[in-house]
Amino acid sequence: MPAKQMIGTEDVGLPAEQGLAELSPGRLPGSAPPRIGEPAVPFRVRTTMGERSLEDYRGRWLLLISHPADFTPVCTSEFIAFAKVHTQFQAMGCDVLALSVDSLFSHLAWVRSIRAEFGVEVPFPIAEDISMAVAAAYGMIHPADTNTSTVRGTFLIDPSGRVRVLSYYPMSTGRSVDELLRALAALQETDASGLSTPAGWHPGEDGVLPPPVTVAEADARTQDGAPAWYYQPRPVER
Repeated sequence: MPAKQMIGTEDVGLPAEQGLAELSPGRLPGSAPPRIGEPAVPFRVRTTMGERSLEDYRGRWLLLISHPADFTPVCTSEFIAFAKVHTQFQAMGCDVLALSVDSLFSHLAWVRSIRAEFGVEVPFPIAEDISMAVAAAYGMIHPADTNTSTVRGTFLIDPSGRVRVLSYYPMSTGRSVDELLRALAALQETDASGLSTPAGWHPGEDGVLPPPVTVAEADARTQDGAPAWYYQPRPVER
């Protein structure tokens, strides 16, 4: 990943002791959010579990999720769902970091309420972004949908710091944690074996070879008895 750019003190924005997230110099307001394959934007934030930065997650996968607001029904359902599968993400070498423009104190009250009302401990940190610095850098603010609330942005960032999956859901629609686990497993399979993963793929199922890039390669696949020269399933190596 390229050297960090800084805005403010260390990563994006203003001093964390003021309750504001930090981005990195050179990251200009209005810059396009990172796209698939691009480096994630460096940041430093205050969370319910202490300060966190993008660099803290180097060498592991990171699921960065934004939510519109604390103490709302869909967000509460999502956090309970993420909490219940958190050990699965951890077993796959992936950490979870949540973020919204709510204050740290709101986050603290909300996780305590989830524990008291639902008996669920939120095991991952929730970051405050009062300045909206991180939300703006990652394209989490969609004014036509939720004004200054963050939409349900999801960024799956690999151990080298590159964005591999991203999605945005509106405030009214909750995400599927099962699909995020599946996407993580699919990416890890592709990284390990070089195989692509077809629609609905789950661990243990056949992958497919990437498309051929020469006529000779396409002809060779036809001779191998593939269903089509551009579609060749391949068992995953165990």
